[in-house]
Amino acid sequence: MRRYDPRLIIGVLLVLGGLLGLLDAIGIISNASGIFWGLVFGAGSLIFLYMLVNDRNNWWAAFPAFTLLGLSAANFLPEALDDFEGLAFFAGISLGFWWVYFTGTLERWWAIIPAGVLLTLGITSSLEDVSGQDSGGVFFLGLGITFVLVAVLPGGGGRSWALIPGTILLLFGAFRAIPNIGIMDYLLPAALIILGVYFLVRFFLNRSPE
Repeated sequence: MRRYDPRLIIGVLLVLGGLLGLLDAIGIISNASGIFWGLVFGAGSLIFLYMLVNDRNNWWAAFPAFTLLGLSAANFLPEALDDFEGLAFFAGISLGFWWVYFTGTLERWWAIIPAGVLLTLGITSSLEDVSGQDSGGVFFLGLGITFVLVAVLPGGGGRSWALIPGTILLLFGAFRAIPNIGIMDYLLPAALIILGVYFLVRFFLNRSPE
């Protein structure tokens, strides 16, 4: 069987890019550059997705597959949705980590953390671009939810520790996101009570019988 010559692929891409450029120049389509690179990144994503689906041992292929998919989606977005390019890109990388986790929950639970952090970054970047307001509260809320998921999602045991940073981050995010004056007078004592009860329960549960 004859091997593919890389010059064939380069030639097809150049012709495609030229055609898209001409269609953009005469006003038939817009965002020709974005469409071209979206197709290129999409084709690259399909290659790694094929490797991923055909052999689950190739779980590493999820990272380039979904990263390229996110880049493809970001390039296909019209100018009116430019504010969501960051969300499309970070969501693509996040999907890669979610794939890695859900195809190996016992040994790859660690993938939950970068998956949640990257998705949070995408959401906050788009919120800031759309609203022009500080999204620091949403960022910490996203981090808090991520650590709570580390504790509650299926996988290896002994991850209840993640509830501590999860609770702290959720409360801090609430402080930033909710502008009510005096809210810290109630939430801070509540946080101390929750954490104190958690440590007391852990102490009595782990206490060995005499």
